[in-house]
Amino acid sequence: MNETHLTGHISKRFDTELEDLRSQVLAMGGRVEEQVANGLRSLIESDAALAEQVAGNDHRINAMEVAIDEKCVDILARRQPAASDLRLVVAIIKTITDLERIGDQAEKLGRFELELIAEGSTSSQYAQLEHLGERVIRMLRKALDAFARLDDEAALKTIKRDNKINAEYEALTRQLITLMMEDPRSIKNALRVSWCARALERIGDHASNICEYVIFLVRGKDVRHIDYGTLKKQLRE
Repeated sequence: MNETHLTGHISKRFDTELEDLRSQVLAMGGRVEEQVANGLRSLIESDAALAEQVAGNDHRINAMEVAIDEKCVDILARRQPAASDLRLVVAIIKTITDLERIGDQAEKLGRFELELIAEGSTSSQYAQLEHLGERVIRMLRKALDAFARLDDEAALKTIKRDNKINAEYEALTRQLITLMMEDPRSIKNALRVSWCARALERIGDHASNICEYVIFLVRGKDVRHIDYGTLKKQLRE
Protein backbone atom coordinates (compact mmCIF):
# COMPACT_ATOMS: atom_id res chain seq x y z
CA MET A 1 0.00 0.00 0.00
CA ASN A 2 1.29 3.44 -0.89
CA GLU A 3 1.03 6.10 1.80
CA THR A 4 -1.11 9.12 0.97
CA HIS A 5 -1.17 11.66 3.76
CA LEU A 6 -3.99 14.14 4.02
CA THR A 7 -2.47 16.18 6.81
CA GLY A 8 0.45 18.55 7.12
CA HIS A 9 -0.92 21.67 5.47
CA ILE A 10 -0.03 25.07 6.79
CA SER A 11 -3.74 25.56 7.37
CA LYS A 12 -5.02 23.05 9.91
CA ARG A 13 -8.50 24.08 8.87
CA PHE A 14 -7.81 22.66 5.42
CA ASP A 15 -6.77 19.34 6.97
CA THR A 16 -10.04 19.27 8.89
CA GLU A 17 -12.07 20.07 5.78
CA LEU A 18 -10.49 17.21 3.84
CA GLU A 19 -10.98 14.72 6.66
CA ASP A 20 -14.60 15.82 7.12
CA LEU A 21 -15.13 15.37 3.40
CA ARG A 22 -13.81 11.82 3.50
CA SER A 23 -15.93 11.04 6.55
CA GLN A 24 -19.05 12.23 4.75
CA VAL A 25 -18.26 10.00 1.77
CA LEU A 26 -17.89 7.00 4.05
CA ALA A 27 -21.17 7.88 5.78
CA MET A 28 -22.85 8.00 2.38
CA GLY A 29 -21.23 4.68 1.51
CA GLY A 30 -22.59 3.13 4.68
CA ARG A 31 -26.09 4.36 3.88
CA VAL A 32 -25.82 2.99 0.34
CA GLU A 33 -24.56 -0.39 1.57
CA GLU A 34 -27.52 -0.57 3.97
CA GLN A 35 -29.92 0.19 1.11
CA VAL A 36 -28.48 -2.61 -1.03
CA ALA A 37 -28.60 -5.08 1.86
CA ASN A 38 -32.21 -4.16 2.64
CA GLY A 39 -33.16 -4.38 -1.02
CA LEU A 40 -31.73 -7.87 -1.23
CA ARG A 41 -33.41 -8.92 2.02
CA SER A 42 -36.76 -7.63 0.82
CA LEU A 43 -36.40 -9.90 -2.23
CA ILE A 44 -35.35 -13.00 -0.35
CA GLU A 45 -37.99 -12.60 2.38
CA SER A 46 -40.76 -11.16 0.18
CA ASP A 47 -40.96 -8.25 2.62
CA ALA A 48 -43.24 -5.60 1.11
CA ALA A 49 -42.72 -3.11 3.95
CA LEU A 50 -38.95 -3.28 3.62
CA ALA A 51 -39.21 -3.02 -0.17
CA GLU A 52 -41.30 0.16 0.20
CA GLN A 53 -38.72 1.56 2.59
CA VAL A 54 -35.88 0.88 0.15
CA ALA A 55 -37.82 2.32 -2.79
CA GLY A 56 -38.66 5.45 -0.81
CA ASN A 57 -35.28 6.20 0.79
CA ASP A 58 -33.29 6.99 -2.34
CA HIS A 59 -33.88 10.72 -1.90
CA ARG A 60 -31.68 10.67 1.21
CA ILE A 61 -28.75 9.33 -0.77
CA ASN A 62 -29.37 11.92 -3.47
CA ALA A 63 -29.29 14.67 -0.84
CA MET A 64 -25.99 13.38 0.53
CA GLU A 65 -24.47 13.43 -2.95
CA VAL A 66 -25.56 17.02 -3.52
CA ALA A 67 -24.23 18.18 -0.14
CA ILE A 68 -20.82 16.53 -0.62
CA ASP A 69 -20.57 17.77 -4.18
CA GLU A 70 -21.23 21.34 -3.04
CA LYS A 71 -18.47 21.09 -0.44
CA CYS A 72 -16.06 19.77 -3.06
CA VAL A 73 -16.82 22.73 -5.32
CA ASP A 74 -16.35 25.09 -2.38
CA ILE A 75 -12.94 23.58 -1.56
CA LEU A 76 -11.85 23.77 -5.18
CA ALA A 77 -12.83 27.42 -5.34
CA ARG A 78 -11.36 28.54 -1.99
CA ARG A 79 -8.33 26.27 -1.56
CA GLN A 80 -7.30 25.62 -5.16
CA PRO A 81 -5.76 22.28 -4.10
CA ALA A 82 -2.87 20.70 -5.96
CA ALA A 83 -1.23 17.27 -6.24
CA SER A 84 -2.68 14.64 -3.87
CA ASP A 85 -5.23 17.06 -2.42
CA LEU A 86 -6.63 17.76 -5.86
CA ARG A 87 -6.74 14.02 -6.62
CA LEU A 88 -8.64 13.47 -3.37
CA VAL A 89 -11.34 16.00 -4.25
CA VAL A 90 -11.64 14.65 -7.81
CA ALA A 91 -11.80 11.05 -6.53
CA ILE A 92 -14.52 12.03 -4.04
CA ILE A 93 -16.61 13.71 -6.73
CA LYS A 94 -16.39 10.58 -8.87
CA THR A 95 -16.98 8.22 -5.94
CA ILE A 96 -20.17 9.90 -4.75
CA THR A 97 -21.52 9.74 -8.31
CA ASP A 98 -21.06 5.97 -8.31
CA LEU A 99 -22.51 5.70 -4.80
CA GLU A 100 -25.60 7.61 -5.93
CA ARG A 101 -25.98 5.24 -8.87
CA ILE A 102 -25.66 2.25 -6.55
CA GLY A 103 -28.48 3.82 -4.54
CA ASP A 104 -30.54 3.96 -7.73
CA GLN A 105 -29.96 0.26 -8.31
CA ALA A 106 -30.97 -0.51 -4.72
CA GLU A 107 -34.16 1.47 -5.28
CA LYS A 108 -34.87 -0.74 -8.30
CA LEU A 109 -34.57 -3.85 -6.11
CA GLY A 110 -37.27 -2.50 -3.82
CA ARG A 111 -39.50 -1.41 -6.67
CA PHE A 112 -39.19 -4.70 -8.57
CA GLU A 113 -39.93 -6.61 -5.38
CA LEU A 114 -43.16 -4.70 -4.91
CA GLU A 115 -44.13 -5.60 -8.47
CA LEU A 116 -43.26 -9.25 -7.89
CA ILE A 117 -45.39 -9.34 -4.74
CA ALA A 118 -48.27 -7.71 -6.61
CA GLU A 119 -48.03 -10.48 -9.21
CA GLY A 120 -48.22 -13.15 -6.50
CA SER A 121 -44.61 -14.27 -6.87
CA THR A 122 -43.03 -16.09 -3.93
CA SER A 123 -39.47 -15.86 -2.66
CA SER A 124 -38.76 -19.42 -3.80
CA GLN A 125 -38.98 -18.20 -7.38
CA TYR A 126 -35.98 -15.90 -7.08
CA ALA A 127 -33.94 -17.19 -4.16
CA GLN A 128 -31.11 -17.71 -6.66
CA LEU A 129 -30.50 -13.96 -6.36
CA GLU A 130 -29.34 -14.37 -2.78
CA HIS A 131 -25.84 -15.66 -3.53
CA LEU A 132 -25.22 -13.06 -6.22
CA GLY A 133 -26.47 -10.31 -3.93
CA GLU A 134 -24.28 -11.38 -1.03
CA ARG A 135 -21.25 -11.45 -3.30
CA VAL A 136 -22.06 -7.93 -4.52
CA ILE A 137 -22.50 -6.58 -0.99
CA ARG A 138 -19.12 -8.03 0.04
CA MET A 139 -17.48 -6.36 -2.94
CA LEU A 140 -19.07 -3.01 -2.14
CA ARG A 141 -17.97 -3.27 1.48
CA LYS A 142 -14.39 -4.03 0.47
CA ALA A 143 -14.38 -1.15 -2.02
CA LEU A 144 -15.48 1.27 0.71
CA ASP A 145 -12.88 -0.16 3.08
CA ALA A 146 -10.17 0.36 0.45
CA PHE A 147 -11.32 3.97 0.11
CA ALA A 148 -11.32 4.47 3.88
CA ARG A 149 -7.77 3.14 4.21
CA LEU A 150 -6.48 4.51 0.88
CA ASP A 151 -5.32 0.98 0.16
CA ASP A 152 -4.51 0.54 -3.52
CA GLU A 153 -3.56 -3.12 -3.07
CA ALA A 154 -6.96 -3.91 -1.53
CA ALA A 155 -8.63 -1.92 -4.29
CA LEU A 156 -6.85 -4.01 -6.94
CA LYS A 157 -7.93 -7.26 -5.28
CA THR A 158 -11.49 -6.03 -5.04
CA ILE A 159 -11.63 -5.17 -8.74
CA LYS A 160 -10.91 -8.84 -9.50
CA ARG A 161 -14.12 -9.81 -7.71
CA ASP A 162 -16.17 -8.18 -10.46
CA ASN A 163 -15.25 -11.00 -12.87
CA LYS A 164 -16.94 -13.56 -10.62
CA ILE A 165 -20.00 -11.37 -10.25
CA ASN A 166 -20.27 -11.04 -14.02
CA ALA A 167 -19.93 -14.80 -14.47
CA GLU A 168 -22.59 -15.53 -11.87
CA TYR A 169 -24.92 -12.95 -13.42
CA GLU A 170 -24.51 -14.53 -16.86
CA ALA A 171 -25.20 -18.01 -15.44
CA LEU A 172 -28.34 -16.76 -13.72
CA THR A 173 -29.49 -15.06 -16.91
CA ARG A 174 -29.14 -18.34 -18.81
CA GLN A 175 -31.21 -20.11 -16.15
CA LEU A 176 -33.96 -17.53 -16.44
CA ILE A 177 -34.01 -17.76 -20.23
CA THR A 178 -34.37 -21.53 -19.96
CA LEU A 179 -37.21 -21.10 -17.48
CA MET A 180 -39.04 -18.71 -19.77
CA MET A 181 -38.66 -21.06 -22.72
CA GLU A 182 -39.99 -24.01 -20.74
CA ASP A 183 -42.86 -22.12 -19.10
CA PRO A 184 -44.14 -19.04 -20.96
CA ARG A 185 -46.36 -18.22 -17.97
CA SER A 186 -43.22 -17.40 -16.01
CA ILE A 187 -41.97 -14.77 -18.46
CA LYS A 188 -43.27 -11.67 -16.66
CA ASN A 189 -41.84 -12.57 -13.27
CA ALA A 190 -38.67 -14.06 -14.72
CA LEU A 191 -38.00 -10.77 -16.49
CA ARG A 192 -38.34 -8.88 -13.21
CA VAL A 193 -35.94 -11.31 -11.55
CA SER A 194 -33.58 -10.73 -14.47
CA TRP A 195 -33.83 -6.98 -13.92
CA CYS A 196 -32.98 -7.47 -10.24
CA ALA A 197 -29.96 -9.55 -11.20
CA ARG A 198 -28.92 -6.83 -13.62
CA ALA A 199 -29.22 -4.22 -10.88
CA LEU A 200 -26.94 -6.29 -8.66
CA GLU A 201 -24.43 -6.75 -11.47
CA ARG A 202 -24.37 -3.00 -12.05
CA ILE A 203 -23.67 -2.41 -8.35
CA GLY A 204 -20.59 -4.58 -8.77
CA ASP A 205 -19.49 -2.41 -11.70
CA HIS A 206 -19.88 0.75 -9.64
CA ALA A 207 -17.93 -0.79 -6.74
CA SER A 208 -15.16 -1.59 -9.20
CA ASN A 209 -15.19 2.05 -10.33
CA ILE A 210 -14.70 3.19 -6.73
CA CYS A 211 -11.65 0.95 -6.48
CA GLU A 212 -10.24 2.54 -9.63
CA TYR A 213 -10.62 5.96 -8.02
CA VAL A 214 -8.70 4.72 -4.97
CA ILE A 215 -5.84 3.65 -7.23
CA PHE A 216 -5.97 7.02 -8.99
CA LEU A 217 -5.85 8.80 -5.64
CA VAL A 218 -2.93 6.79 -4.29
CA ARG A 219 -0.89 6.30 -7.46
CA GLY A 220 -1.89 9.33 -9.51
CA LYS A 221 -2.66 6.99 -12.40
CA ASP A 222 -5.95 6.79 -14.31
CA VAL A 223 -6.67 3.05 -14.62
CA ARG A 224 -10.14 3.19 -16.12
CA HIS A 225 -10.90 0.96 -19.12
CA ILE A 226 -7.88 -1.27 -18.41
CA ASP A 227 -8.46 -5.02 -18.06
CA TYR A 228 -7.51 -6.61 -14.75
CA GLY A 229 -4.46 -8.49 -16.06
CA THR A 230 -2.92 -5.38 -17.60
CA LEU A 231 -3.83 -3.30 -14.56
CA LYS A 232 -2.19 -5.75 -12.17
CA LYS A 233 0.97 -5.78 -14.26
CA GLN A 234 1.15 -1.99 -14.43
CA LEU A 235 0.73 -1.57 -10.69
CA ARG A 236 3.43 -4.14 -9.96
CA GLU A 237 5.97 -2.28 -12.10
